[in-house]
Amino acid sequence: MGMRTKLKFKFFRGSLKTWQNLFEEAAAFASKQGEQNVLNITTSCDHSDAVVTVWYWA
Repeated sequence: MGMRTKLKFKFFRGSLKTWQNLFEEAAAFASKQGEQNVLNITTSCDHSDAVVTVWYWA
């Protein structure tokens, strides 16, 4: 039987972090997944509460 691939995500929330730190953390995680496995990176912000989500195949 072949290897199964699942779409996964990890989010980074940063109400107390700077945008710089939040994006650096998400970028480091995405880099570990490998270029071929990262599907997308999305962001959301509501007032001072920010979320960066890394979508990846695993």
